[in-house]
Amino acid sequence: MSEQLNKEIIVFITAPNEDEAAGIARSLVEARLAACVNIVKNVRSIYTWQGKIQDDSEVLMIAKTRRDLFDALSVKVKELHSYDVPEIIALPIIDGSEDYLKWLRESTGQ
Repeated sequence: MSEQLNKEIIVFITAPNEDEAAGIARSLVEARLAACVNIVKNVRSIYTWQGKIQDDSEVLMIAKTRRDLFDALSVKVKELHSYDVPEIIALPIIDGSEDYLKWLRESTGQ
């Protein structure tokens, strides 16, 4: 298990379309707030918003980053995102390839 246990995280961010997601993803990687952002198309989201059930097509960004960068990443996403309340949630990486995790840390400036 990595000695960096739980210092790396996965952040889920949804966006209304691939173009917006790509812009956000590129900005996060360029700012070194994420090592990599995958964009998954054709996500169907069913949720409550302003008292009504919504059923929308979205894309999902999966950002790999460090826990200590979450606040800055969140601020950047909110600056660029068209939603009033964008989904920005983090999950810990509990284990992984040490080579990959080392690359993740190096790619985010550590």
